[in-house]
Amino acid sequence: MTQIRKLALLVVGAALVAGLAACSSATPATSTSPKGTAAPKLTGSITVYGAASLTATFTELATEFEAANPGVTVQTAFNGSSVLVTQIQGGAPADVFASADTANMTKLMTANLVTDTPVDFATNVLEIAVPTGNPARITTFADLAKPGVKTVVCAPAVPCGAATLAIETATGVKLTPVSEETAVTGVLSKVQTGEADAGLVYVTDVKGAAGKVVGITFPESSKAVNTYPIAALKASANPKTAAAFVAFVTSSAGQKVLAAAGFGKP
Repeated sequence: MTQIRKLALLVVGAALVAGLAACSSATPATSTSPKGTAAPKLTGSITVYGAASLTATFTELATEFEAANPGVTVQTAFNGSSVLVTQIQGGAPADVFASADTANMTKLMTANLVTDTPVDFATNVLEIAVPTGNPARITTFADLAKPGVKTVVCAPAVPCGAATLAIETATGVKLTPVSEETAVTGVLSKVQTGEADAGLVYVTDVKGAAGKVVGITFPESSKAVNTYPIAALKASANPKTAAAFVAFVTSSAGQKVLAAAGFGKP
Protein backbone atom coordinates (compact mmCIF):
# COMPACT_ATOMS: atom_id res chain seq x y z
CA MET A 1 0.00 0.00 0.00
CA THR A 2 1.42 3.36 -0.98
CA GLN A 3 2.08 6.07 1.60
CA ILE A 4 -0.55 8.29 -0.03
CA ARG A 5 -3.26 5.59 0.28
CA LYS A 6 -2.38 5.02 3.93
CA LEU A 7 -2.83 8.72 4.63
CA ALA A 8 -6.17 8.75 2.80
CA LEU A 9 -7.47 5.83 4.84
CA LEU A 10 -6.41 7.53 8.08
CA VAL A 11 -8.27 10.71 7.11
CA VAL A 12 -11.44 8.80 6.24
CA GLY A 13 -11.28 6.80 9.48
CA ALA A 14 -10.88 9.91 11.55
CA ALA A 15 -13.86 11.47 9.84
CA LEU A 16 -16.01 8.40 10.53
CA VAL A 17 -15.07 8.37 14.22
CA ALA A 18 -15.86 12.05 14.56
CA GLY A 19 -19.23 11.55 12.85
CA LEU A 20 -20.18 8.65 15.11
CA ALA A 21 -19.24 10.65 18.20
CA ALA A 22 -21.38 13.55 17.05
CA CYS A 23 -24.35 11.27 16.44
CA SER A 24 -24.05 9.60 19.84
CA SER A 25 -24.08 12.98 21.64
CA ALA A 26 -27.17 14.27 19.81
CA THR A 27 -29.93 12.87 22.08
CA PRO A 28 -33.57 13.70 21.29
CA ALA A 29 -34.82 16.94 22.92
CA THR A 30 -37.84 15.21 24.41
CA SER A 31 -35.72 13.01 26.69
CA THR A 32 -34.23 15.95 28.58
CA SER A 33 -37.03 18.52 28.32
CA PRO A 34 -39.47 19.14 31.15
CA LYS A 35 -42.28 17.85 28.92
CA GLY A 36 -40.65 14.44 28.83
CA THR A 37 -40.23 14.27 32.60
CA ALA A 38 -42.92 12.59 34.71
CA ALA A 39 -44.66 14.84 37.22
CA PRO A 40 -43.39 14.40 40.80
CA LYS A 41 -45.49 11.86 42.70
CA LEU A 42 -47.58 13.34 45.50
CA THR A 43 -47.18 11.73 48.90
CA GLY A 44 -48.15 12.19 52.52
CA SER A 45 -51.29 13.64 54.04
CA ILE A 46 -53.01 17.02 54.16
CA THR A 47 -55.78 18.44 56.31
CA VAL A 48 -58.44 20.49 54.58
CA TYR A 49 -60.56 22.94 56.57
CA GLY A 50 -63.83 23.69 54.79
CA ALA A 51 -66.99 25.68 55.42
CA ALA A 52 -69.85 23.58 56.80
CA SER A 53 -71.79 23.94 53.56
CA LEU A 54 -68.97 22.12 51.76
CA THR A 55 -69.17 18.97 53.87
CA ALA A 56 -70.69 16.63 51.29
CA THR A 57 -68.87 17.97 48.23
CA PHE A 58 -65.42 18.20 49.80
CA THR A 59 -65.77 14.73 51.28
CA GLU A 60 -66.39 13.50 47.75
CA LEU A 61 -63.57 15.59 46.30
CA ALA A 62 -61.16 14.29 48.93
CA THR A 63 -62.04 10.71 48.00
CA GLU A 64 -61.53 11.41 44.28
CA PHE A 65 -58.22 13.17 44.95
CA GLU A 66 -56.95 10.20 46.97
CA ALA A 67 -58.00 7.80 44.21
CA ALA A 68 -56.07 9.85 41.64
CA ASN A 69 -53.01 10.03 43.90
CA PRO A 70 -52.36 6.68 45.60
CA GLY A 71 -50.41 7.16 48.80
CA VAL A 72 -52.02 10.52 49.58
CA THR A 73 -54.43 10.92 52.49
CA VAL A 74 -56.83 13.85 52.77
CA GLN A 75 -58.30 14.57 56.18
CA THR A 76 -61.20 17.04 56.37
CA ALA A 77 -62.69 19.25 59.06
CA PHE A 78 -65.87 21.28 58.61
CA ASN A 79 -67.39 24.11 60.61
CA GLY A 80 -68.50 27.71 60.24
CA SER A 81 -65.89 29.66 58.28
CA SER A 82 -65.33 32.13 61.12
CA VAL A 83 -64.79 29.26 63.58
CA LEU A 84 -62.21 27.67 61.28
CA VAL A 85 -60.39 30.97 60.82
CA THR A 86 -60.07 31.35 64.58
CA GLN A 87 -58.65 27.83 64.82
CA ILE A 88 -56.15 28.45 62.02
CA GLN A 89 -55.04 31.72 63.57
CA GLY A 90 -54.54 29.79 66.80
CA GLY A 91 -52.14 27.36 65.13
CA ALA A 92 -54.43 24.52 64.05
CA PRO A 93 -52.50 22.18 61.67
CA ALA A 94 -54.42 22.89 58.47
CA ASP A 95 -52.95 22.74 54.97
CA VAL A 96 -55.87 24.12 52.93
CA PHE A 97 -58.75 26.43 53.80
CA ALA A 98 -61.98 26.82 51.81
CA SER A 99 -64.28 29.59 53.02
CA ALA A 100 -67.94 30.28 52.34
CA ASP A 101 -67.16 33.96 51.87
CA THR A 102 -64.28 36.27 51.02
CA ALA A 103 -64.41 38.18 54.32
CA ASN A 104 -63.11 35.28 56.40
CA MET A 105 -60.44 34.40 53.86
CA THR A 106 -59.32 38.04 53.96
CA LYS A 107 -58.66 37.66 57.69
CA LEU A 108 -56.08 34.97 56.95
CA MET A 109 -54.57 37.00 54.14
CA THR A 110 -54.19 40.00 56.45
CA ALA A 111 -52.49 37.76 59.01
CA ASN A 112 -50.10 36.55 56.26
CA LEU A 113 -51.18 32.93 56.71
CA VAL A 114 -52.08 32.21 53.06
CA THR A 115 -49.51 30.95 50.56
CA ASP A 116 -50.86 32.44 47.33
CA THR A 117 -53.77 34.57 46.22
CA PRO A 118 -56.95 32.62 47.03
CA VAL A 119 -58.91 31.24 44.07
CA ASP A 120 -62.69 31.65 43.85
CA PHE A 121 -64.21 28.25 43.06
CA ALA A 122 -67.98 28.49 43.67
CA THR A 123 -70.95 30.66 44.60
CA ASN A 124 -74.03 29.99 46.71
CA VAL A 125 -77.27 31.71 47.75
CA LEU A 126 -79.68 31.29 50.63
CA GLU A 127 -82.93 29.37 50.54
CA ILE A 128 -85.64 28.91 53.16
CA ALA A 129 -85.78 25.40 54.59
CA VAL A 130 -88.95 24.20 56.32
CA PRO A 131 -89.95 20.82 57.79
CA THR A 132 -91.86 18.40 55.60
CA GLY A 133 -95.44 19.58 55.37
CA ASN A 134 -94.45 23.20 56.06
CA PRO A 135 -96.62 23.49 59.22
CA ALA A 136 -96.08 27.25 59.57
CA ARG A 137 -97.15 27.83 55.95
CA ILE A 138 -94.05 29.80 55.02
CA THR A 139 -94.04 31.08 51.44
CA THR A 140 -91.97 34.29 51.47
CA PHE A 141 -88.97 35.83 53.21
CA ALA A 142 -91.30 38.24 55.02
CA ASP A 143 -93.19 35.28 56.51
CA LEU A 144 -90.10 34.52 58.61
CA ALA A 145 -90.73 37.70 60.60
CA LYS A 146 -94.34 36.90 61.47
CA PRO A 147 -95.20 36.62 65.18
CA GLY A 148 -95.05 33.05 66.44
CA VAL A 149 -92.85 31.76 63.62
CA LYS A 150 -89.78 30.01 65.02
CA THR A 151 -87.00 30.99 62.65
CA VAL A 152 -83.39 29.82 62.97
CA VAL A 153 -80.48 31.55 61.24
CA CYS A 154 -76.70 31.56 61.29
CA ALA A 155 -74.80 33.86 63.64
CA PRO A 156 -73.72 37.17 62.01
CA ALA A 157 -70.02 36.20 62.05
CA VAL A 158 -70.76 33.14 59.90
CA PRO A 159 -71.10 33.70 56.11
CA CYS A 160 -74.71 32.47 55.99
CA GLY A 161 -75.50 34.83 58.86
CA ALA A 162 -73.83 37.77 57.15
CA ALA A 163 -75.88 36.98 54.02
CA THR A 164 -79.05 36.93 56.10
CA LEU A 165 -78.28 40.37 57.52
CA ALA A 166 -77.58 41.70 54.02
CA ILE A 167 -81.01 40.52 52.86
CA GLU A 168 -82.70 42.01 55.92
CA THR A 169 -81.05 45.35 55.18
CA ALA A 170 -81.97 45.23 51.50
CA THR A 171 -85.61 44.30 52.14
CA GLY A 172 -86.31 46.14 55.38
CA VAL A 173 -87.60 42.91 56.91
CA LYS A 174 -86.27 42.45 60.45
CA LEU A 175 -86.07 38.87 61.70
CA THR A 176 -86.23 37.83 65.34
CA PRO A 177 -84.66 34.37 65.30
CA VAL A 178 -85.12 31.94 68.16
CA SER A 179 -81.57 30.70 67.61
CA GLU A 180 -78.36 31.79 65.87
CA GLU A 181 -76.12 28.86 64.93
CA THR A 182 -72.35 28.85 64.43
CA ALA A 183 -72.67 26.76 61.25
CA VAL A 184 -75.31 26.31 58.57
CA THR A 185 -75.51 22.63 59.43
CA GLY A 186 -76.86 23.61 62.84
CA VAL A 187 -79.69 25.55 61.22
CA LEU A 188 -80.54 22.65 58.94
CA SER A 189 -80.54 20.21 61.84
CA LYS A 190 -83.08 22.23 63.84
CA VAL A 191 -85.39 22.40 60.83
CA GLN A 192 -85.09 18.66 60.22
CA THR A 193 -85.95 17.82 63.83
CA GLY A 194 -88.90 20.20 63.91
CA GLU A 195 -87.33 22.52 66.50
CA ALA A 196 -87.78 25.36 64.04
CA ASP A 197 -90.58 26.34 61.66
CA ALA A 198 -88.04 27.61 59.16
CA GLY A 199 -84.34 28.23 58.72
CA LEU A 200 -82.16 30.13 56.30
CA VAL A 201 -79.60 27.81 54.73
CA TYR A 202 -77.93 27.52 51.34
CA VAL A 203 -79.51 26.12 48.20
CA THR A 204 -76.94 23.32 48.33
CA ASP A 205 -77.99 22.38 51.87
CA VAL A 206 -81.62 22.00 50.84
CA LYS A 207 -80.60 19.89 47.86
CA GLY A 208 -78.41 17.70 50.03
CA ALA A 209 -81.25 17.15 52.51
CA ALA A 210 -83.84 16.29 49.87
CA GLY A 211 -86.74 14.41 51.42
CA LYS A 212 -85.92 15.65 54.92
CA VAL A 213 -86.76 19.34 54.42
CA VAL A 214 -88.63 21.39 51.86
CA GLY A 215 -86.91 24.31 50.15
CA ILE A 216 -88.56 27.63 49.40
CA THR A 217 -86.73 29.94 47.04
CA PHE A 218 -87.18 33.67 47.36
CA PRO A 219 -86.10 36.44 44.96
CA GLU A 220 -84.47 38.52 47.69
CA SER A 221 -81.71 35.90 47.98
CA SER A 222 -80.02 37.54 45.00
CA LYS A 223 -79.16 40.44 47.32
CA ALA A 224 -76.50 38.30 48.98
CA VAL A 225 -74.53 35.93 46.76
CA ASN A 226 -71.67 34.25 48.61
CA THR A 227 -68.41 33.63 46.76
CA TYR A 228 -66.24 30.73 47.98
CA PRO A 229 -62.42 31.09 47.87
CA ILE A 230 -59.81 28.39 48.53
CA ALA A 231 -56.11 28.63 49.31
CA ALA A 232 -53.15 26.63 50.62
CA LEU A 233 -51.79 27.81 53.96
CA LYS A 234 -48.22 28.84 54.72
CA ALA A 235 -48.04 26.58 57.76
CA SER A 236 -48.69 23.49 55.62
CA ALA A 237 -46.29 20.63 56.26
CA ASN A 238 -47.03 19.30 52.75
CA PRO A 239 -47.23 22.38 50.50
CA LYS A 240 -46.90 20.49 47.20
CA THR A 241 -49.89 18.26 47.90
CA ALA A 242 -51.86 21.16 49.37
CA ALA A 243 -51.37 23.18 46.17
CA ALA A 244 -52.35 20.15 44.09
CA PHE A 245 -55.61 19.79 46.02
CA VAL A 246 -56.45 23.46 45.43
CA ALA A 247 -55.79 22.93 41.72
CA PHE A 248 -58.02 19.84 41.73
CA VAL A 249 -60.96 21.71 43.31
CA THR A 250 -60.73 24.41 40.66
CA SER A 251 -60.26 21.95 37.79
CA SER A 252 -63.06 20.78 35.50
CA ALA A 253 -63.37 17.57 37.53
CA GLY A 254 -63.77 19.51 40.77
CA GLN A 255 -66.20 21.95 39.22
CA LYS A 256 -68.34 19.06 38.00
CA VAL A 257 -68.78 17.77 41.55
CA LEU A 258 -69.62 21.24 42.85
CA ALA A 259 -72.15 21.89 40.07
CA ALA A 260 -73.88 18.57 40.78
CA ALA A 261 -74.31 19.68 44.39
CA GLY A 262 -76.01 22.91 43.33
CA PHE A 263 -73.13 25.38 43.63
CA GLY A 264 -72.93 28.17 41.09
CA LYS A 265 -69.90 29.16 39.07
CA PRO A 266 -67.45 31.61 40.69
